[in-house]
Amino acid sequence: MKSISTQCKNKFLRNFSFYGELTVTIKKALIPAAGLGTRFLPATKSMPKEMLPIIDTPVIQYVVEEAIASGIEDIIIITGRGKRAIEDYFDDSPELEMHLAKKNQTDMLKLVRDISSLVDIHYIRQKEPNGLGDAVLRAENHIGNEPFAVLLGDDIIVNDKPCTAQLIENFEKYGRSTIAVEEVPYEKLNSYGIIKGRPLDDSLYVLEDIVEKPSPEEAPSNIGAIGRYVFTPEIFDCIKKAGTGVGSEIQLTDGIRLLSRSQMIYACRFKGKRFDTGDRLGYIKSIIDFALQNESLRDNVLEYLREILAVEKVTAEK
Repeated sequence: MKSISTQCKNKFLRNFSFYGELTVTIKKALIPAAGLGTRFLPATKSMPKEMLPIIDTPVIQYVVEEAIASGIEDIIIITGRGKRAIEDYFDDSPELEMHLAKKNQTDMLKLVRDISSLVDIHYIRQKEPNGLGDAVLRAENHIGNEPFAVLLGDDIIVNDKPCTAQLIENFEKYGRSTIAVEEVPYEKLNSYGIIKGRPLDDSLYVLEDIVEKPSPEEAPSNIGAIGRYVFTPEIFDCIKKAGTGVGSEIQLTDGIRLLSRSQMIYACRFKGKRFDTGDRLGYIKSIIDFALQNESLRDNVLEYLREILAVEKVTAEK
């Protein structure tokens, strides 16, 4: 098992101050990253969408950092054809390290070495895209009979207490599967798994039903599941029993729905800011937001945005 130095934690877990405060039993996490990324073609023809950079850091690193900050020690990344760059990124890079050492670029050398020592990572190939439920099933043998977390590879969620840690905390309290949810705009209801829930308080629901990508007219609410989950291992059998669903694919939502009929599931409104980097506009927003949080970039980016807005205002007034 790879260890994580204190310096490495401080460098990479920059968005999370909660690390180490929670005693957890959940040590394994699954990151599905086998999707084709068609919304970012042609770029994703040769680059995994999870490797698209937010300034200078690929999306998937933020997801891995969240898992580590939540106490996860063992990560399984589900990959597919054309995703080798993800494995290379988290692997050692002796040629690059040697080059940086010769150039005496010590800061960059440490940065490269820290990436490969973040956590113990395993890779499982999903031979063809067949739905999120199928991706989760690929990890069944590795997960075994343990509760585990699932973090989608294109959702970045920023908060002092990581979203996954919030779900684990609820799991520790109730011993039940917990999914992260948020309000979804009316026009996007057909892009999410939408829940029907019985509220327990302002941020927690008992899941009564969940529907995959309903039309706005058929949606049971405006509360949708996003890319963070904590499951009991019974989810595997439920996914298998549910079979194929929307799009003739094996949907995780259908497995969750079936699991809710045999054991209680909680839906948690997480605290934090979410960036859907699998969406082009969401990706652009994430770059702007992270640039504004970067002290070396903030002033210049703000000035550039003001220039753009001034030009747009003049153009609109003509």
